[in-house]
Amino acid sequence: MGLFGAGQAVRRLEDYRLLTGEGCYSDDVAAPGAARAVLVRSLHAHAEILGIDTHDAEGAPGVLGVFTAVDLAADGIGHIPCMAPVTGKGGSETIVPAHPLLAQGRVLHVGEPVVLVVAETLDQARDAAELVAVDYRELPFVIETAQAVDQASPQIWPEAPNNIAVDWETGDAAEVARAFDRAAHVTRLTLINNRIVVNPLEPRTALAEYDAKSGRFTLTTPSQGVHTIQNHLADHIFNMSKDRFHVITPDVGGGFGTRIFCCGEQMLVLWAARRLGRPVRWTADRSECFFSDPHARDHVSKAELALDDEGRFLGIRVSTVANMGAYLVNYAPHIPTEMSSEMLAGPYRMPVIHAEVKCVFTNTVPVDIYRGTGRAECTYLLESLVDAAAHDLGLTPAEIRRRNFITREELPHTTATKLTYDSGDFLAIMERAMALADWQQVERRKIAARAEGRLLGIGMASYIETAAGFLDEHAHLRLESDGGVTVSVGTQTSGQGHATVYAQLVADKLGIPLDIVRLNQGDSDVIPSGGGTFGSRSVLMGGLAIQGAADVLIEKAWRIASHVMEAAESDLTFENAAFTIVGTDRRMTLAEIARAAADGTSEPGLPEELTGPLEGSHEAKQAAMTYPNGCHICELAVDPETGAVEIRRFLVVDDFGRVINPLLCAGQIHGGTAQGIGQALLEHTVYEGDSGQLLTGSLMDYCLPRADDLPDIEVTLVEDTPCTTNAMGVKGSGEAGALGAPAAVINALVDALAPFGIRHIDMPATPERVWRAIQDAKKA
Repeated sequence: MGLFGAGQAVRRLEDYRLLTGEGCYSDDVAAPGAARAVLVRSLHAHAEILGIDTHDAEGAPGVLGVFTAVDLAADGIGHIPCMAPVTGKGGSETIVPAHPLLAQGRVLHVGEPVVLVVAETLDQARDAAELVAVDYRELPFVIETAQAVDQASPQIWPEAPNNIAVDWETGDAAEVARAFDRAAHVTRLTLINNRIVVNPLEPRTALAEYDAKSGRFTLTTPSQGVHTIQNHLADHIFNMSKDRFHVITPDVGGGFGTRIFCCGEQMLVLWAARRLGRPVRWTADRSECFFSDPHARDHVSKAELALDDEGRFLGIRVSTVANMGAYLVNYAPHIPTEMSSEMLAGPYRMPVIHAEVKCVFTNTVPVDIYRGTGRAECTYLLESLVDAAAHDLGLTPAEIRRRNFITREELPHTTATKLTYDSGDFLAIMERAMALADWQQVERRKIAARAEGRLLGIGMASYIETAAGFLDEHAHLRLESDGGVTVSVGTQTSGQGHATVYAQLVADKLGIPLDIVRLNQGDSDVIPSGGGTFGSRSVLMGGLAIQGAADVLIEKAWRIASHVMEAAESDLTFENAAFTIVGTDRRMTLAEIARAAADGTSEPGLPEELTGPLEGSHEAKQAAMTYPNGCHICELAVDPETGAVEIRRFLVVDDFGRVINPLLCAGQIHGGTAQGIGQALLEHTVYEGDSGQLLTGSLMDYCLPRADDLPDIEVTLVEDTPCTTNAMGVKGSGEAGALGAPAAVINALVDALAPFGIRHIDMPATPERVWRAIQDAKKA
């Protein structure tokens, strides 16, 4: 391990460039002659389109084109795909209505695109969009998740009775029923996992270009992997070979899952660029993001936990209604079903599990992937239910977990949902967190808080998630003549610090300084394939690919050094970027070898396969899933007169296996935890019941966590149980913060409100909601 190699808390190499304004984001990319696109969007939650009059808009100054669904259909442009339908009860298929790029006949949510306007300038496009007249006939709508399945609710899609896209289940219902029949106690809880808007710092944007001579499109856009975007465009929208699409992603200002797949606006500007014969750019403003970016979460669940007379879990039963919005986009039906329910065992011995999920349509913005997707919703449900069971049985939150944790000695352990946890020590993690939180002295702190007129509470959440081993990953290393290394890999950084982490891995392998490692990502013409960045996969899959490519490069360099130095390969050693003949001071650096290989004519007899650039490639094959886990503890104080909540301390103990860069890892936890705290206390997407309008349509109405809402988040990383299913021993960290935080906050809040007999409070626990809960409890 070098001074700045794997395991070291190296500061991010890319930060100087980004913080001094030298970053290049998609909207910074110049395109001479680029026109600007603006979308006319629906003003109604549900309405029939009786007519669209574009005459005035078409004659407006600077307008190049005004387009509707009719124009798209004439060119055979496809619909937005749903990539992950699931099989429902009895083998039924997910109902996937067509999701057009521009509304056809009806609009189904506020903000749905109806007309595309393209003009010379942004102001001209906006002015022309105001001139488009759409004649609507309003239709009944449904926006509430739980109400979607009511017989009296409006029917959104005729092919989906009761607005159910798929009615899905997993587990053995009969076996679970028997477990509940013999239970000494059953804890029941109804929970709402509130709908949230993702809000990355960089809005969605797309720059489209089309070369008529080659028939190739170029799309510059923020993404979490250019190859996923390329494949979607080729296979699902334009029905062309993927080599017709060049996708470029420069710097990215936040991903969080929403940039994995194509969005409709990217497809529209590509089509418009071809239609108009010139580049077309579209960039969302912040308000537009609120009603056009995919939303997240939005579940209503009824959960039951069966326990024996010693407080040990016998089984869990969950029934969820999951809001899909007006259409099924990308991974939507997979999230609350297969992705979430497979984690219902958590870190516990849970003998039997049964879950059923109704994925329902509503007249709202579609829901898709968001940080920790599926696992975050599951963790919140499970950890809230476990705390409620502890309360019901008179046990402490720690004691009920101690009795039910899978022990270190029981690993590997296969859960009732057929996942095999390979490593971990869940009890030790919790006890480490409790010791750091000084849990034993919390009663003393509660007394002191009461003297201040505050109610103090402490809560924990233990989580485990699936991560990392998705898809194959490609990497290519090239040694330059100056001794530097260019790393090309199919993942995509969106703030995680890939340039630093990958440089550390290369530095370890080759023995070179960090600052001469250059990262190349985000260009489908340069990098032949890649799985992208999501699901905490980049360090594992990208790292394995990079290390494999480095091994190939070293092997080639070894052969060249042997030839040039006229020594047997077995007589050479490799260390600190140089080969040395054993027992001598004769050495040859990698830079010298690169120059010798590049100029093969100066080395007579050098085999042809060893001439040219000194490089290596490797394809890391899909690995086994990994299981990051940890414990979050939150301590907070409530003002019972106002309902205001102050988080006084928040700490996290995480097991991510081997950690490549503890500093960057902690940053990932800080960000995810902030998102989890935001959902627990502040963030909520609200539609108005009488009109279906989005009330939280800007940052004036939708409350993201600010600096003074967050405490100092204390992070402890434990590496005692490295992952056993991959050579690096890593488990992944990117989503973990968002998993544990919501339940830890709400469990702490319920603990604070225990004197009022309050057993649960739904997210977001705003001051008003907390105050009302206290007032209602006083009346009861």
